[in-house]
Amino acid sequence: MSDFPTHRPNVGVVLFNSAGQVWYGRRAGMSEGPAWQFPQGGVDKGEDIEAAARRELEEETGVTSADLIGRTEGWIVYDFPEVLKARHRADGRKPWDGQKQVWFAFRFTGDEAEIDLGKHAEIEFDAWRWGDLSEACDLIVPFKRQAYEQVVAAFSTFAAPAPK
Repeated sequence: MSDFPTHRPNVGVVLFNSAGQVWYGRRAGMSEGPAWQFPQGGVDKGEDIEAAARRELEEETGVTSADLIGRTEGWIVYDFPEVLKARHRADGRKPWDGQKQVWFAFRFTGDEAEIDLGKHAEIEFDAWRWGDLSEACDLIVPFKRQAYEQVVAAFSTFAAPAPK
């Protein structure tokens, strides 16, 4: 994880249902604008990267019933806007330049009753929905758009009904 040393190690998860749709969460407290995204989060020091993806998926959505169907190779990197970097410094957080991510595609194998946005003490999302993978770049905040374009391209083959 030494590439891009000024970027925070991170994982992202695209959760596909059996119809080939993807799970979108609306960032808590953001009811307008580009507020929808996929689960993502930091990798703890020494943590296995797939384990980090499964942990983030469970913390942010409650989902544990998911089969791994793909992952990206290498880092997908984005930079934080200056205003966000300044806010992180003011909050006393490490002043990362952005995030470097490995993305995982999982197929949801559970029942939707398993989805629980309040499972973790720190609520990331206040609403969720299924949608088309092709919507992702229009729903995400602009500074993450290029990263999402790479994720959509990497996982587009999974955006079809699952084989029975």
